[in-house]
This record gives sequence, C-alpha cells and structure tokens, in this order.
Amino acid sequence: MLTRFAVIALLAFLTLIDLFGAQALLPSLAAEFEADAATMGSAVNASTFGMAIAGLAVAFFSRQIDRRKGVWISLALLSAPTFMLGVVDDINLFTALRVIQGMLMATAFTLTMAYLAEECSGPEAAAAMAAYITGNVVSNLLGRLMAAGLADMGGLSVSFWAFATLNLLGAVLAALFLSQTTSRETTGPTKSPLAVWATHLSNPSLQAGFAIGFLILFVFLGVFTYVNFVLAGPEYNLGAAQLGLVYLVFIPSVFTTPMAAWLVSNGGTFRAFAISMSVATAGLVLLITGSLPLLLLGLAAIGVGTFCAQAVVSGFIGRAADEDRAAASGLYLTSYYFGGLVGSLVVGEVFSEAGWTSAVFLMIAAAVLSVLLASRLKSLPAAA
Repeated sequence: MLTRFAVIALLAFLTLIDLFGAQALLPSLAAEFEADAATMGSAVNASTFGMAIAGLAVAFFSRQIDRRKGVWISLALLSAPTFMLGVVDDINLFTALRVIQGMLMATAFTLTMAYLAEECSGPEAAAAMAAYITGNVVSNLLGRLMAAGLADMGGLSVSFWAFATLNLLGAVLAALFLSQTTSRETTGPTKSPLAVWATHLSNPSLQAGFAIGFLILFVFLGVFTYVNFVLAGPEYNLGAAQLGLVYLVFIPSVFTTPMAAWLVSNGGTFRAFAISMSVATAGLVLLITGSLPLLLLGLAAIGVGTFCAQAVVSGFIGRAADEDRAAASGLYLTSYYFGGLVGSLVVGEVFSEAGWTSAVFLMIAAAVLSVLLASRLKSLPAAA
C-alpha cells in the first residue's frame, strides 16, 4: 500500500512540475525576452488559464475519456510544448505554449483525481488523494529549485528540456501503474453533459466544495505572488539568493499533507478542513507582524494549511459526486484555478492601492469564508 501511494505522489510531481518550475525563472525569462516583470509574469502564469479551460473540457467530455489512457497520453503530449519553451524567442508564442501546458497538466490532474475516486473507496480514497496532493507540494518546492539550478548550470533551454524528459517519465509511470489497477466499466449516465453539470451544481455539498476550491487558491496565489515584493522591499531587503531560499517554507507541507487522510478518517471532512484552514489563517496573521522569522513561519503555516485543505476537499469531491466523477473533478479544478487567477488580480490590486496589510486582511476574510462554507461538507461521512 505504501509503495502504491509513493507512486501516486511521484505521478503528481511529474504532472505539475512544469507549473511551478517556470515561476522560479521569471527574472531570467524577463531578461531573455526583454519584457518587464508584469508582462513576463502574465506569460508564465498563463498556464493557470489553460488549466481552467481544460477543467471545463474534461468535465464536458468526461464520459468519452478513458481515465488511464487520458492521463498518460496527456503527459506524453505535455513534453512537446515543454520542450518548445526552450527554443522559442517570441513572448506571444511562449504565452501560448504555457496555456497549452496548463491544458495538458489539468487534463492529467483531473482524470487522475477521477480515477482515484473511482478505484478507491472510503479511507483509501482519502489517503490516495492526500498522496497525490503531497506530490503536488513536492513539485511546488523542487520544481522551483530544480528549474533555477538547471538554468544556472546550462541555461534556460536546459531547464525546459529536462522538464520535458520528466513529463515523458510521468507518461511511462502512468501507463505502467494505472494499467495495473482494476478496469472500471464506464457505461455512463444517459443524461447530457450539461445535465450532469446541472446535477453537480445543484448539489449543496459540491457547491460548497467548488467555492472552497476557489478560495483556497485565491489565498495561496495571493500570498505567494506578492510576498516576494514585500521581502525584497525596504522593510526586509532580501536579495535574490535569499528570496530563493524562501521556497524552503514548503518543506513542512511535504510531511503534513499526508495527515489529511488521518484527519478525515478520525474527525470527518468538516473538522479536517476547519483545522487545516485555521492553521493557514494563523499563518496569514503572522505575515503582518513586521518580524521576518514570524513571516517565514507564517508562510510555512499557510503552505501546511492550504495544501492539507486542498487534499481534504479534493478527496471529498470524488466521494460526494453521485455520477460522472470526472465531470465533478473538472468543475472543481476549474473553480480552483479560476480562484487563483482572481486572487492574483484582486490581491494585487489591493496590494498596489492599499498596501500589504490590507491585502492580507482580504485573504484572511477569504480563509474564514471557506471555513464557514465547509459546514456544508459535514453531510458526507468520512468513510463513504
């Protein structure tokens, strides 16, 4: 069982490493394309737009997609735009390739979530989803460190080409691992995809889950997109090398995210989520203390809380859907990534106009709202 969950975590790492790795290359990419920080940041983060689009597409066509084949084919195709990022010299083409990357990453992510929900049940499903989100955490940390290190040794192209190789490795892993599980017949409901969407969107528990996903990434991207501006500013005055070390705050999340399954099994979904987001909210408060050690502790707490919360809700979505779990997962991830897009825009606007403290209070409000919404998650037993 432990080996199986390790493979699930590795699959998540190889699926999402491209999403986070490019963010560590922003200064070098801006110099390479002779673009300002805002323009280059938009180009790199265009992947989240592709992920939102793909979530809707998978939700619509889910009954026609074989889960196992869809995962490994998506990862195999992902290697192509990743490789091309190492050779393009036009920022518009770079942006388009990032959108395509996002679409393929989200397709693999969504189908894997649905696959785990369909192949596992009860505590096993919660543990499998926690393992997958743990791999996401590792990719968040190592993706950035690997990208920066490889680019420093061999240039930007080497970094993207190495990631393309990892995408292919993920395709091989998915083909070998997922093919070993029990095949599931997918006769599917007779309702149209839009009717299935209507069913999911009218389910109070799923409504809450979708909204919570939006708020989780709203907070996470809001924090980690703009905190570097604070750390590099006059109050803390950290240099580039020191800012790179800030990513080490994700290390505790690698060890705490697997606890999501234990929290759900022992206390139920609502309590597990409330504990997770309470940790994140406490971390948000520490961001405005004016102390660098406390700020770093706050960032670590936000990582621990939001990643654990994501694992809890992701597992809940698969169990709460009465039919077409891939469609439910697709709608959830669309809301999740849309929340990230809105968060980066709204928090950025508040940060620019009213300052960091006001931006943090906005994110605290979003975190508190997510806990209030999570009261609707109590209707589904932990081991359902």
